Amino acid sequence: MAENDQYSLKVTGLNVTLQNQIILSNLSFNVKKGATLAILGPNGAGKSVLLRTLLNRLPYTGKVEWIEKTRIGYVPQNVSVSDMPMTVKEFLSMGKDTDVIELLKLVRITDENILNKRLGVISGGQLRRILIAWALNDNPNVLLLDEPTTGVDIDGEEPIYRMLNELKKAREMTIFLITHDIHIVQKYTDTLLAINKCITFYGPSTEIAKSTTQKLIYGEPVCVKTIKGEQD
Repeated sequence: MAENDQYSLKVTGLNVTLQNQIILSNLSFNVKKGATLAILGPNGAGKSVLLRTLLNRLPYTGKVEWIEKTRIGYVPQNVSVSDMPMTVKEFLSMGKDTDVIELLKLVRITDENILNKRLGVISGGQLRRILIAWALNDNPNVLLLDEPTTGVDIDGEEPIYRMLNELKKAREMTIFLITHDIHIVQKYTDTLLAINKCITFYGPSTEIAKSTTQKLIYGEPVCVKTIKGEQD
């Protein structure tokens, strides 16, 4: 396998400035094909901005290089559905010839009656699974997830991450995952990218268990100048 084919994404010297404020500064990292990358950092660190930049929705300088034939699915953190009059079936179809039953199976929903319910009345856990199903509609090989358990109770969080891990393996996807849960980072991700405008840590996710790593992530930001691990 050629070196370039080993990576789903290569980012070099990425900078984002919005309204004259530096949001991201000199980010360089690689993501291997089939890996799950955890993106961690304090509130306001630029995590959601990073995902939107990778989607080419924000202006930036530097290089964002996706492997050829990349198909991206995206689940944003906040989706307002309370005023949406559409049913789950209408939402999943959205102008496409879609096998909605198959989409429900992918996200481990067995009750087909949910298709006739309005988005605004289903539970938080069901909604997050429906949003993930919607992102899978175009058969992506890369999935970007901005805190995919937002609005889900504690007991319902881990089943969603377990489902995502199973989907990744079955469909050979690369996953980018913003989360604040250290347990999830350790159990379900391969590589950790911690940012606070700049990169504060980049390496194996198992390192999150160390107090020194947590201090790097949540203490005073110290920019990492030499990246090890996935870039080797």
